[in-house]
Amino acid sequence: MRKFNIRKVLDGLTAVSSVASASSAAQQQQAGNRETEIPETLQSEHFQLCKTVRHGFPYQPSALAFDPVQKILAIGTQTGALRLFGQPGVECYCQHDSGAAVIQLQFLINEGALVSALADDTLHLWNLRQKRPAILHSLKFNRERITFCHLPFQSKWLYVGTERGNIHIVNVESFTLSGYVIMWNKAIELSSKSHPGPIVHISDNPMDEGKLLIGFESGTVVLWDLKSKKADYRYTHDEAIHSVAWHHEGKQFICSHSDGTLTIWNVKSPAKPFQTITPHGKQLKDGKKPEPCKPILKVEYKTTRAGEPFIILSGGLSYDTVGRRPCLTVMHGKSTAVLEMDYSIVDFLTLCETPYPNDFQEPYAVVVLLEKDLVLIDLAQNGYPIFENPYPLTIHESPVTCCEYFADCPVDLIPALYSVGARQKRQGYSKKEWPISGGNWGLITQSYPEIIITGHADGSIKFWDASAITLQVLYKLKTAKVFEKSRNKDDRPNTDIVDEDPYAIQIISWCPESRMLCVAGVSAHVIIYRFSKQEVTTEVIPMLEVRLLYEINDVESPDGEPVPPLPTPGTGSNPQSIVPQSHPSTSSSSSDGLRDNVPCLKVKNSPLKQSPGYQTELVIQLVWVSGEPPQQITSLAINSAYGLVVFGNCNGIAMVDYLQKTVLLNLGTIELYGSNDPYRREPRSPRKTRQPSGAGLCDINEGTVVPEDRCKSPTSAKMSRKLSLPTELKPDLDVKDNSFSRSRSSSVTSIDKESREAISALHFCETFTRKADTSPSPCLWVGTTLGTVLVIVLNLPPGGEQRLLQPVIVSPSGTILRLKGAILRMAFLDTTGSLVPPAHEPWREHNVPEDKDEKDKSKKRRPVSVSPSSSQEISENQYAVICSEKQAKVISLPSQNCIYKQNITETSFVLRGDIVSLSNSICLACFCANGHIMTFSLPSLRPLLDVYYLPLTNMRIARTFCFTNNGQALYLVSPTEIQRLTYSQETCENLQEMLGELFTLVETPEAPNRGFFKGLFGGGAQSLDREELFGESASGKASRSLAQHIPGPGGIEGVKGAASGVVGELARARLALDERGQKLGELEEKTAAMLYSADSFSKHAHEMMLKYKDKKWYQF
Repeated sequence: MRKFNIRKVLDGLTAVSSVASASSAAQQQQAGNRETEIPETLQSEHFQLCKTVRHGFPYQPSALAFDPVQKILAIGTQTGALRLFGQPGVECYCQHDSGAAVIQLQFLINEGALVSALADDTLHLWNLRQKRPAILHSLKFNRERITFCHLPFQSKWLYVGTERGNIHIVNVESFTLSGYVIMWNKAIELSSKSHPGPIVHISDNPMDEGKLLIGFESGTVVLWDLKSKKADYRYTHDEAIHSVAWHHEGKQFICSHSDGTLTIWNVKSPAKPFQTITPHGKQLKDGKKPEPCKPILKVEYKTTRAGEPFIILSGGLSYDTVGRRPCLTVMHGKSTAVLEMDYSIVDFLTLCETPYPNDFQEPYAVVVLLEKDLVLIDLAQNGYPIFENPYPLTIHESPVTCCEYFADCPVDLIPALYSVGARQKRQGYSKKEWPISGGNWGLITQSYPEIIITGHADGSIKFWDASAITLQVLYKLKTAKVFEKSRNKDDRPNTDIVDEDPYAIQIISWCPESRMLCVAGVSAHVIIYRFSKQEVTTEVIPMLEVRLLYEINDVESPDGEPVPPLPTPGTGSNPQSIVPQSHPSTSSSSSDGLRDNVPCLKVKNSPLKQSPGYQTELVIQLVWVSGEPPQQITSLAINSAYGLVVFGNCNGIAMVDYLQKTVLLNLGTIELYGSNDPYRREPRSPRKTRQPSGAGLCDINEGTVVPEDRCKSPTSAKMSRKLSLPTELKPDLDVKDNSFSRSRSSSVTSIDKESREAISALHFCETFTRKADTSPSPCLWVGTTLGTVLVIVLNLPPGGEQRLLQPVIVSPSGTILRLKGAILRMAFLDTTGSLVPPAHEPWREHNVPEDKDEKDKSKKRRPVSVSPSSSQEISENQYAVICSEKQAKVISLPSQNCIYKQNITETSFVLRGDIVSLSNSICLACFCANGHIMTFSLPSLRPLLDVYYLPLTNMRIARTFCFTNNGQALYLVSPTEIQRLTYSQETCENLQEMLGELFTLVETPEAPNRGFFKGLFGGGAQSLDREELFGESASGKASRSLAQHIPGPGGIEGVKGAASGVVGELARARLALDERGQKLGELEEKTAAMLYSADSFSKHAHEMMLKYKDKKWYQF
């Protein structure tokens, strides 16, 4: 565990600061006074950490199941995850502790339970009648590998096929093995000399439950008579079998084979197949057999009353279709439809009107689970259109490179984004309702709007409505459309600094109030967007090229340089080194042949039609300098009230006035310090003590006294070309290949560049810039990777037309503050301890001419202090909260005294720190690379929460983890899924109510009518007393060493809870009906009937089951 330096914090006496270390006694008194002035309402009991929901497509799916009565879909994954989907908004995530791959899922249809079979040869019974499903029983096979399971409808006996070719039978009530075993050597021909292979299929004859069809991989199929314990028929074929399916009348079945053929067999004619079909084989002349095709991995045979049956299969394409996408084939009568898929098919299921296998199936849809998508095909409409998927499964449409989370947004934002996003929807979907419609929504206890923004590798940005633990895409913005696309690789300019994904989004800065959006991309480009509901055509895309330079010659004599000198602070809006351009630069090389003054991407020079939504206001690109590529952007901020955007990298900082389209500031990082550089750096003298990445390794300038220890961290580590794993947790990896960078960056080979001080945090605010200030003024606070905070003063012209004519004057204030570790986040509090948000301009439609009143309003654009405090006296009017990778400080302004300090971590580093509001107060929330999530009170920085949650195992988590208001947080848990969590006690308590219910009370449809003649002469469905066959009295006990029973996590108490949960479900259903004014008589009769059926069943159960009788929730 990490040690906190709590002693001083609790006393409120911490007074250690590199700025003011001499007046500790005075500071102690100030701290004491300040604590009495600002009461802090947040206490430890307000915090609790728990996962809420997981959104997105299940990563690496491996199994699929559907309950046709409850209308619930289940997907299992290769990492042991289980995702359950009901109607849109009803989703659930569970995890098998072992993490073994899910190989098969079987619903206990309409009973609120699910059996999962895992690759580690375990079976698990899940109770779905509670909002968070739990495992009731597990069974671990010791001597056999599970390959296939089958649970007949309304049966409690699960058939389990194994790799050895045997079939065991499990009682799903007690999760114990029956003594009845079908051994492979009894099932096959005695004369057969070879093993038939693993079991690949088990199913009972739809018309006779006493006959079991067993498919062996080698090509043998056996119809087994359960009563006489012998094989009735054996069907042999030369080709290996992948799957088997019955015709509902039980007289025929169909097999799919490894040579791309289908064989249809009459049950009573085992000698040869009734018919052999090669769906994709070329029919050769002379009656020869068609050429072999790829294996048909699965086939389903579904009948309809009104017409021909459907044969649906995956695979089976001919071998000469190289490069063809995976296909699902639907054969209906004489027509064959081949439906191409974007990804390989994992599994598919046909959704049918009836759960009874002995009735006409009436298929209406096919659900296809792909490697990275879920597709539903409407079988009832011509052309087999797909259903529009209402689940948020497209997070990974292009890989996510960054994300931001905003809770408590302006209420008009989501409708505005939805209205422009609705126009982007594709056409041609099925007209029918989404067929997976089970479950009920939870209660909505959170009423505030939440928005998640994801940035992607292809340059797209998606806005998601994340309110009330749901997720729905609102709007998609394609940032790449402002650039010329290279048609082929030969066409591509040599200016690319990344091998692929040149438009990938790295940083998003968004002002929800003004709706201004600014993004930084991997090719050192920044795009500013304005929101509009009107469509416009931009004739010329406004653009600026910035030559952001890290001087390598003597800084004091820039005049001797061949390149133009850097502007000095305060040179106004026309620095010499920048020429605003509306077209890309044509100069591509300097006099010595090195690439110079060219950006990495080429902006389109043709008119750009911009749809309603986010429209390009300005494109800014960093250019190559004397053969050196531009360094990627490490920080970004926009302020709508000031009309400014600022960004920085390891070379320096640039500020742009996006209203006047001019560059205001362009400085190397060292020049920000002026003569106050504490490192006394010479630009040609990189530090020689750089260590390979590793938390806690000191990194101090030789011969320089550094005020505080420097610890190497992600942001100061070597920039690398690829997004990669951190080396802090993987010391055995090669440092060069796995260096940790907060951003994707171009290759930087010299040690000189490795040691540069990058800009890591930027914050616009209205506060005191110098100690002598008597009133706050607009300024920019700049944080660097070496723990320095510098303040730049902004002198803004008056609002209205003057704002567009007069220059913004920018000048350093001389204020320098110091912390340990790279600066991550800054915020400001007023005298009462409330957060002072940056000034902003309210959103207005820019593409509509303003009337006079609007113009008057626009003159008030110059921001005023939004702090409630109006005191202008020389007093400590505000507090700056600064969080670095190692510590947090609260600094009183304008005196710049450090009044509180907290060393967050000694041995690790903070990956993400956010100042957030919670329960009408504010706190600092941090996520550490060692897996700890911590919160601290403000302004006193008292530790409130410290929970070990999740170690940093890959770069994706570091890149996407973010906190927001009201105790919400998220990160990308896999390449396709977002995990949301809360650190609020109140949200944890309300979570149970907010979660949807998977199980609802639904009547099981009536069994098909046998008809008069079938009843009279036989021929209808034959039932079987399985209890009599498989029960202990008939078949004896199974070998104890074969499988081990493991009670669920809740043990017996958990099962009792599950049983009583049904009563709770009924009570809730009763309340709901009562509220709607419906009668309750029906429900009470059902309750009584269910209780009676449970009671009667318990009398017939064996002695062993008596003590577990409370488990029998699935009989309700």
